[in-house]
Amino acid sequence: MNKRKVKNKKWKTPNFIFITFSFFFLILYIQLVYLSISKKIYGKNMNEFAASRNTVKQTVKANRGTIYDRDGGILALNVNSYTLIAYLDKNRSKNSSIPLHVEDIDKTAEKLSSVLDYDKDYFKKLLENGKKNKRKQIEFGPAGKGITELVKDEIEALNLPGISFIESTKRYYPNANFASYVIGYAKEKEVTRKDDNGDKVTTNEIVGELGIESEYDEILRGKDGYLEYQQDRYGYKISGTKEINVEAKNGDDIYLTIDSNIQRFVESAISDVSKEYKPEMMMVTVMDAKNGDILATSSTPSFDPNKRDINSYENPLVTYTYEPGSTMKIYTYMCSIDSGNYDGEAKYNSGKYKIGDDTINDWNKVGWGKITYDKGFEYSSNVGVANLISKTLEKKQLKDCLKKYGFGSKTNIELTREQVGLLNFNYPIEVATAGFGQGITTTAIQQLQALTIISNNGKMLKPHIVDKIVDSNNKIYYKSKKEESEQLVKTSTVDKMKELMYNVVNGTDNGTTGKKYKVEGLDIIGKTGTAQISKNGKYLTGDNSYIFSFAGMYPKDNPQIIIYAMMRQPRYGEGAGMYKVTRDVIISISKYIEVEVKEKKEPKTSYKLTSYINKNTEETVKLLKDNGLDVIVLGDGNKIIKQYPSKNTKVLNGDKVILLTNDKNIKMPSLEGFSQNDAVALFNLIGIKYKIDGYGFVYEQSIKKDTKIEENMEIEIKLKSRNIDKKGD
Repeated sequence: MNKRKVKNKKWKTPNFIFITFSFFFLILYIQLVYLSISKKIYGKNMNEFAASRNTVKQTVKANRGTIYDRDGGILALNVNSYTLIAYLDKNRSKNSSIPLHVEDIDKTAEKLSSVLDYDKDYFKKLLENGKKNKRKQIEFGPAGKGITELVKDEIEALNLPGISFIESTKRYYPNANFASYVIGYAKEKEVTRKDDNGDKVTTNEIVGELGIESEYDEILRGKDGYLEYQQDRYGYKISGTKEINVEAKNGDDIYLTIDSNIQRFVESAISDVSKEYKPEMMMVTVMDAKNGDILATSSTPSFDPNKRDINSYENPLVTYTYEPGSTMKIYTYMCSIDSGNYDGEAKYNSGKYKIGDDTINDWNKVGWGKITYDKGFEYSSNVGVANLISKTLEKKQLKDCLKKYGFGSKTNIELTREQVGLLNFNYPIEVATAGFGQGITTTAIQQLQALTIISNNGKMLKPHIVDKIVDSNNKIYYKSKKEESEQLVKTSTVDKMKELMYNVVNGTDNGTTGKKYKVEGLDIIGKTGTAQISKNGKYLTGDNSYIFSFAGMYPKDNPQIIIYAMMRQPRYGEGAGMYKVTRDVIISISKYIEVEVKEKKEPKTSYKLTSYINKNTEETVKLLKDNGLDVIVLGDGNKIIKQYPSKNTKVLNGDKVILLTNDKNIKMPSLEGFSQNDAVALFNLIGIKYKIDGYGFVYEQSIKKDTKIEENMEIEIKLKSRNIDKKGD
């Protein structure tokens, strides 16, 4: 028998498993030790990490500050805004005795269209598409965004199942297109900032992007607070744990120097004139001659900051630079007079003046023969300026004077993107043309600032548009004050300039350039300007291819008001629109100032409106009539739903107040004697289209009195005003 050797093979698998298990166990043990003794795990602080898992931090939003006019009328504020939503999921109505989702799409669409200015089909399509795509909840696009409290109340009154709202905050401008470039606008946008711990946090904020809203964004914005606490896994606050509550610091309020009544005069006058003469641009600014406060400023084209329908981001007051033309003769003459070399009775030959190969012409091409320098100013003679500079001033003297008067530098008014203009003249012909405002550029605010030298007896005033800033505790921590320069020119120079500027407006000679600006009894002084427009290195040609301007003040001996107006390229009438807008503003302001003087003896000659929304119609009408106001009531409803003018507007005895009631049966009132501004406000309240022929006050209307207002109606009104000469300088 063969012996067979049997060799036992060792089973290696258990050893392998044991070794592997031991290795992983060792790693886990090391990891456990690492976790147990180390404060930081992979660069993270474990105590902070554990706390943060259970820590809730809620942001407490700061309210953005309000912008007011000088009398406390609201110009910009935060308001609650609502987004309309519809719940479409049937499950939402489970276990409810009433439906909580949209059941009847047709009825819902029809009811919504009765309140919101969109067709029924618009809402129906969105609701049907939402159901078809099994959406639980939908929004309604632009029709459902930015809904006001009043409209929300109207929709809620419809009692539509499944219709609800998301509340948010938006920036609201109650006067719409009103001092828009001054106020600017702010809108909600996504912003990333560092918190108190240095961590980056992204939130939605309302951020200023133009005007005061931008310049004072940080002050208006305030600072958000937060609430931090510990919660359990169910989301409930853990009692006895530390709670951190940092209150929000609301934004500060800013009061502007704007007088809303004067602003309304300016806005209305610009609107009237721009419709008739259709300028490419027009700007009017009114300043307090005694302290440099801007009382009103407006321009066209403008924009509604609620809609942000902006064509240009250029504020004509501070960011638009242009060749000013003959208003600069004020400062050339002032420089010459103050030098002691001026002789107003000396004569020169007008018409033409040769400088090397160049010829300077008077604006009428032929001149007025041999005239005095005083008459040269009154007639706005370019040749007179050229002669005056060559005989009484050197290039450096003129440039030093213009710089001293503020040209070529920022005024530092409280507005964004202010430009400095250009004072660049070297050669004899450039010096001469600079003297009558050609070849150099300025801004409107520089013109206004320089005019204060005359109104303030030789000392220049710094312009202001912010009156005061008030913090969230109602404490005033900034108040503007009168800031004046050293004596820049002698008082005798100022007296002579007043005489010259008086003759420009009140002279009777055929050559007098500013007599169309004369208003009986107001003692206006000023200077006209007609400047060529440079484009691509060449000057534009044509009767209307100019910038027309007027720089003036009144009354002569003790100026209270400074006005500067400019108009670029009107389609019609050359400079006629310039003196119409200026006269209308001056006349309105003079009446307003007279009323303000009387107000101390007769308090009821002016009245500040409050909000009459949702107030009883009969009681409100009685209150307003008792205060001397002309009240127009639209509809026979017992409750007011809209008003004009808005809350906090200061109105004067006899001014119109228009109230729209909650009655659908609206009849057209007689519009005879309405200003264009009042008529347009009425049309906007009742929601009808309109056409306007002429300017001034209504004397004819296409929809007769007591006609019921129907949907898609359009009215045409004809306006007329005072008789004013047609052609300007």
